Amino acid sequence: MSYAKKNLRDVEDMALKYGVSETQEARFARSDLGAEQTGLNFLTIKPGKREAFAHRHRTAEEIYVVLAGAGHVKLDDDLVELSPLDAVRVTAGVARSFKAGPEGLQVLIFGPHVESDTETVEDFWER
Repeated sequence: MSYAKKNLRDVEDMALKYGVSETQEARFARSDLGAEQTGLNFLTIKPGKREAFAHRHRTAEEIYVVLAGAGHVKLDDDLVELSPLDAVRVTAGVARSFKAGPEGLQVLIFGPHVESDTETVEDFWER
């Protein structure tokens, strides 16, 4: 088919599947949409919580668009304030993680799909 449509709320919540649902929801829609080259994640961070882990990509650039709520994204050592409709581009190699404000944070994440490109960063918020 030349197109696909899927409501992001109907995509499986991988945070629930992997035991991190106390802090977030993460709905990766690439497979549901049949996308071969583009990754898409609908990320919800619960009020006052931080994303369960930080990560970086070896080669992939990502774009984050805040849909609702407010909070911060930590990019290596920089803390960037976020509000609705802010868009942030992050290059490969930069560690990143989100923290929600009191009303939570909803972010739509776009980037190329590159197999085995993600690296988890330990103790990111403590640095």
